[in-house]
Amino acid sequence: MKINIWNGHEPDGSTARKGVIRTLKTQYSIQPASKASRAPEDPNRRSSAREILLELNNLTGLHGVKKLIQEIYAFVEIQKRRQKEGLATEPLVLHMIFKGNPGTGKTTVARILGKLFKEVGVLPKGHLIEVERADMVGEFIGHTAQKTREQIKKALGGILFIDEAYSLARGGEKDFGKEAIDALVKGMEDHRDNLILILAGYQDEMDWFVEVNPGMRSRFPVHISFPDYTTVELLAIADIMLQRKQYSLSNGAMEELRFTVEKEQKRHEHSGNARLVRNLIERAMRRQAVRLLEQNCDLSRMDLMLIKREDLEGPLDDI
Repeated sequence: MKINIWNGHEPDGSTARKGVIRTLKTQYSIQPASKASRAPEDPNRRSSAREILLELNNLTGLHGVKKLIQEIYAFVEIQKRRQKEGLATEPLVLHMIFKGNPGTGKTTVARILGKLFKEVGVLPKGHLIEVERADMVGEFIGHTAQKTREQIKKALGGILFIDEAYSLARGGEKDFGKEAIDALVKGMEDHRDNLILILAGYQDEMDWFVEVNPGMRSRFPVHISFPDYTTVELLAIADIMLQRKQYSLSNGAMEELRFTVEKEQKRHEHSGNARLVRNLIERAMRRQAVRLLEQNCDLSRMDLMLIKREDLEGPLDDI
């Protein structure tokens, strides 16, 4: 897990080896309050924040992401306590770039961040609006800016999550994607205390996107890389999914799932993600249902829960 918080300077060799640049600066400032307006700390809010952090920590893998979010949470809390004592406070930039393949947890983490930022008072709503190029780019001059402003308006008070954001810059200077980028930058400035943007996409494409749009680096200082899951992590994710759905795997089915995941990871460099596991399990559930109905007999509770090897076998073309 690679996390890079940019502070306006290129990292020196020692900092690069450590992998994290610690300076946290932003437009999300905590404004000093007068003594009369200071409210006592709400213990329920702190409890809710801990519950959200627990939800994050219960995710499989993502150790670097969890560490960074804990740091951001702690920083905001300490700034509030410094404010109460009349000490100088530091603002925090929270616009982010998420880099990684589909199914590696980017959207899930973004939703959790929205809830956490609401609890700590950074955002008033904390909801997540997911969009892609087609939701913002129009067909004629002026249409793109209008569509982008509409998406920004929906996201006010929360997070605007733009998937495959690099596609906005792929059409060149005459492409309407550039108009969307300009509208996003203006929206960030106009709503600096009421909106967080997260740009997401493949690692290489997002690196390219930042290179061709140099201003994005300073506006999106938090870069988080989401690696593909290991086989062990994917099987752990599968176990969580099955428990939630109240299904279980036979020994043979577990062996088949492991075999399939390992085969796909070897065949495709970027196939190790939770989406593959979810699709496999959902297909197995459908096949189990067909198998049980064809038995035409009384079914026990265990029958209804158990997924067998035959439910998982077969090519992956239909998932």
